[in-house]
Amino acid sequence: MKYTLSKIFVFFIILLIAAALRLPRLTMRPMHTDEAIHAVKFGTLLEKGEYSYDSNEYHGPTLNYFTLIPAWLKAQKTFIDTDEATLRLIPVAFGIGLILLLLLVVDGLSWPVILAGAFFTAVSPAMVFYSRYYIMEILLVCFSFGVIVSGYRYLKSKNIFWAASAGLFFGLMHATKETCIIVYGAMGLALFLVWLFWYRKDPFPTSFDRKTILRHSAVFILSAAIVSALFFSSFGRNPKGVLDSILTFKSYFFKAGNFNFHIYPWDYYFKLLLYSKSMNGPVWTEVFILISGALGFFVAVLSHGVKKVDTAFLRFIALYTFILAVVHSIIPYKTPWIMLGFLHGLILLAGAGIIYLFKLRSGFMTKLVLGLIFFAGGTHLIWQSYLSNFKYYTDPGNPYVYSHPGKDIFTITQRIKDLAKINPDGFNTYIEVICPDDDYWPLPWYLREFPNIGWWNKVNMQNPAAPIILASPRLEPDVMYKLYELPPPGQKNLYVPLFDTYMELRPLVEIRGYVKKELWDRYYYQQTPDTNR
Repeated sequence: MKYTLSKIFVFFIILLIAAALRLPRLTMRPMHTDEAIHAVKFGTLLEKGEYSYDSNEYHGPTLNYFTLIPAWLKAQKTFIDTDEATLRLIPVAFGIGLILLLLLVVDGLSWPVILAGAFFTAVSPAMVFYSRYYIMEILLVCFSFGVIVSGYRYLKSKNIFWAASAGLFFGLMHATKETCIIVYGAMGLALFLVWLFWYRKDPFPTSFDRKTILRHSAVFILSAAIVSALFFSSFGRNPKGVLDSILTFKSYFFKAGNFNFHIYPWDYYFKLLLYSKSMNGPVWTEVFILISGALGFFVAVLSHGVKKVDTAFLRFIALYTFILAVVHSIIPYKTPWIMLGFLHGLILLAGAGIIYLFKLRSGFMTKLVLGLIFFAGGTHLIWQSYLSNFKYYTDPGNPYVYSHPGKDIFTITQRIKDLAKINPDGFNTYIEVICPDDDYWPLPWYLREFPNIGWWNKVNMQNPAAPIILASPRLEPDVMYKLYELPPPGQKNLYVPLFDTYMELRPLVEIRGYVKKELWDRYYYQQTPDTNR
């Protein structure tokens, strides 16, 4: 009993490390474009109770609906009330939940492997970084592991509760992101290969009677269907969303092969994990996890596994991880957070690989050396996680910073707020934001306090010019024409630049600002009062 309590205590310490890397200063990093888009959709749900699934964009509704929980707990009733911490608490919670799920498979992986895997999950820079990101990926990884954990518990116990649990997580995967179909395929193929190569003569799992299989399968399917339908139908308010959740795969497969951006070679993810360094930044690498995971894979597939570890279960994880990695590497469309699915499997294999080495040799010196290597590797991972989230969180040299807004977004937002405060209309000041292809994100999040904003993809020559204008440099000729050539004599207003330096929404995406001179003058003299008066 004392031995088990000591393991639980270590597990608790690992949870504290995970929380310490994920929870602090959630408002510090600028909102990514994708985060801002999901935040705006959540704002509609929070204020109006409405969510309409879009089968062409934005993925599934679970992220938005789960975010209602922290918003309600913090008594935030409007979109303006919300902040980055409210939104990002959800991926933080599921990032920690991913670790907690390991407790359900202690008998399958053993306490040592569980603790090593929990530690790697807690400190992996990629896992930490995207557990602080308001996107769906960490939810999908958590729900995927929920299916695996529940499936394992079901095969061990034949208890119908675990069939329902597996169905619940299966449905949540579908209601989270379209890429769930890749994970489904990897799970099914991995299970088949484990049976084919190792357990064909000794059926895996142990035989069930036909009635039990049919009854439990029905519970699994019903559980998955109900959960998925509830979310996609907006809990009955939008029944069409259920059909759209199926039809979306037609557009999903089309988009996966026809994107003109986010296209990278097959080794993109492994290069991110192996080595990255900017000119003045640190070295980024998760090679310790990669090497340990590779060892865990070969131990699972080519040997009899790790002592006290369910070899069949470890082999399933190995093949599942390998299939996911291969498929995501083949697909040209890539963003760094997509790798979290197979990285999580690799992390579990890394835990098995490390413990295999510890148990391979019993000598004190050997274990001491291995312990020092593990300590050094783990410390380096923790240090990288700290740097990536609290120092280099907008630095393009950080491999997990991907097309991310820099600190200019704070300057842009604050300048507009300062001007609004001295304008008679206050935050009701009319503002025009003009960017081709609606490429003005994440401004809708940062300017959410302004109700009178015109969001345009081209210059509207019919409406009067706003006192504050933000526009893409590509449209500057049209902006100048509207301001100085279109108005009749006597009705022209002089505009001056809103910023005195180059400003970006994202790397290489410049935004320019224009403000009526009379408003700028009031702002300028308020900032630089006449000291001689």
